[in-house]
Amino acid sequence: MFNSVRQQLIRFVIAGVVGFVVDAGILYLGLAVGLGYFAGRAVSFLCAVWATWQINRRYTFSSNPSGSAWVEWWRYLVAMSVGGVVNYCAYSATVLTLKGLPFLPIVAVAVGSLAGMVVNFATAKMWVFKQR
Repeated sequence: MFNSVRQQLIRFVIAGVVGFVVDAGILYLGLAVGLGYFAGRAVSFLCAVWATWQINRRYTFSSNPSGSAWVEWWRYLVAMSVGGVVNYCAYSATVLTLKGLPFLPIVAVAVGSLAGMVVNFATAKMWVFKQR
């Protein structure tokens, strides 16, 4: 069991790294089109959640899929939003505290991502993919 949880955690972290790349990339794109730090982050967060859901449902928690993918997506979005609140608060605090820092968007996304990761793993494992 411990091995299984450790494997899942490693895969979850890998999915999180992919999510981070998507999140930061979409945020920079949003900034380029004028969305600003906060609206841009809302859009980039949703894109990152979609990307990590695709990876986590196929590789991290992949055994015995059950139920509707549509229902699973909404459960995943709700669960990741709990961690997303933690993530966004840490992101916002970083943006407001470290104004003028080179590479501020990517640093703030990293701080937010790390802050929300534990909550996200727990809610994914114990609620979204519990049946698996």
